[in-house]
Amino acid sequence: MAGARRKSFSTPDETRTPDKTVLELVDLGSVKAARLTVQPGWTWSSCIKPVVGTDSCQANHVGTVVSGRLGIKHNDGSEMEISAGDAYVCEPGHDAWVIGDEPCVMLEFDASAAASYAKEE
Repeated sequence: MAGARRKSFSTPDETRTPDKTVLELVDLGSVKAARLTVQPGWTWSSCIKPVVGTDSCQANHVGTVVSGRLGIKHNDGSEMEISAGDAYVCEPGHDAWVIGDEPCVMLEFDASAAASYAKEE
């Protein structure tokens, strides 16, 4: 089938594992898709900030939550919660944390964010 691509997250092209984080990437050509699983107790500032070295997350996230809940606070002070079944856009300049005792699993489809998220500079 021309113009169609398929890959499985069970055999990702790349896996990154910062503290309490598993990021699995599949390269679909013009798009990199990511499955991000963050464990209870995960916060961006404690688990990812030490890897990337920025004051807040500078990735643009576009995706959907498969399971769990995540709190997000932008640098301007605005906050939101995302949970299973939600589609979201989260622009650069934020912190985030897992809410509750269930891992949060998200699928993301922004090629630039997937390529660089949780990657050492």
